[in-house]
Amino acid sequence: MDNQFDVNALAEKAPVVKQIAAGEEVVWVNPKKAPRFADVQDSLPLSMADVKDAADRLDRFAPFIMKKFPETAPRHGLIESALTPIPQMQRRLQEKYGADLGGRLLLKRDSDLAVAGSVKARGGIYEVLKHAEDLALEHGLLKPGDSYEKLASGEAMEFFSRYKVQVGSTGNLGLSIGIMSAAVGFQVIVHMSADARQWKKDLLRSKGVIVKEYENDYSVAVQNGRKESDADPMSYFVDDENSQNLFLGYAVAAERLKAQLDEQGITVDAAHPLFVYIPCGVGGAPGGVTFGLKQLFGDDVHCFFVEPTQAPCMTLGMATGLQNGIAVTDVGLTGMTEADGLAVGRPSGFVGSVMDPLLSGAFTVEDGKLYEYMRDLMETEDIFIEPSSCALFIGPEKLTRAPETAAYLRENGLLEKMKQAVHIGWATGGALVPPEVRKKYMETYL
Repeated sequence: MDNQFDVNALAEKAPVVKQIAAGEEVVWVNPKKAPRFADVQDSLPLSMADVKDAADRLDRFAPFIMKKFPETAPRHGLIESALTPIPQMQRRLQEKYGADLGGRLLLKRDSDLAVAGSVKARGGIYEVLKHAEDLALEHGLLKPGDSYEKLASGEAMEFFSRYKVQVGSTGNLGLSIGIMSAAVGFQVIVHMSADARQWKKDLLRSKGVIVKEYENDYSVAVQNGRKESDADPMSYFVDDENSQNLFLGYAVAAERLKAQLDEQGITVDAAHPLFVYIPCGVGGAPGGVTFGLKQLFGDDVHCFFVEPTQAPCMTLGMATGLQNGIAVTDVGLTGMTEADGLAVGRPSGFVGSVMDPLLSGAFTVEDGKLYEYMRDLMETEDIFIEPSSCALFIGPEKLTRAPETAAYLRENGLLEKMKQAVHIGWATGGALVPPEVRKKYMETYL
């Protein structure tokens, strides 16, 4: 049972808690963010060398990925997404919602990532592959210098079939872990919370994945998955709340994004600031992406998380300083949201502590707006992303209009640079949503 906290006492230190507890949309600017990235870079628990190591590992696995997932062949086994300008959506945000953004708005389409159709294809797939590499090297299945295409053989799959991989998920992480683990040959068990969409469970089962369902929220699914896995010496648990491997898999996105910006002739520097808006659940994906971006762009990038009003676990944890010591139910919220991928009640303490000096702030969004933004994007750009992904649009809508972020822009000398700014919304999922579910989403009004 969650402990109850005195909202008034919490609000004395962090006034935003009052609004959070009332289920209102909030805009929060992080007071702990370091004025200069260079001052904190060396004190962070991970470095650019760790990110590079993760990127190299994914390169080694490219022949295996290409063999197992032929759709990745055009990118030579690289699982990567497009960076698309969305000027019509930018105009819609201005005309319909009064956004005064300046600069250019682009969409990073991790919603279309091959294999798993979401941002989780980065961290989830990376962690499964790293575990497979560790086992293969340990047992002599691979020798340094071998082509990793060897791991696609029947012999390798038979070897991996002795091992289990387990994970707790609200949906998209389960898809990425389940699909890639099954491709490697692992036995896979995904522990899913009540918020998980039925089509995601069905898809996993069609791949031979065991799905265990829980009436409770995400934390209980994770707890049970961890307990079951720990009791089995042949089982490996992917820990969404604390995994550095997941985090590094997500962080690899930054260097690839930089290459895409360069290709499009888009400059990021002190005169051309970059603003990034990322939907947030437990925190691993947005935290990893933010970490990577700060390593590359330092003070010229400003990252914001976006969460549902009923499940703003990272905002609550960071604003109070309690991190994973507080859950949204502790302040009277339900944790229930239409944004299934973001339906997390308690944040990752590991991610929150890494984000303390790096994150610019957070926005929360009401569920009804998710469907509005989804229809807006479809009407203006003919791009579909799932409702939880659409949370990102509250960031560009409110950045210059909300008093909190307007003050942030002013204090950081950014107001006069907004005409040259680049804004990227991180679309986190959507490609695998079945047509009949898309249709239902399009017809949902809250």
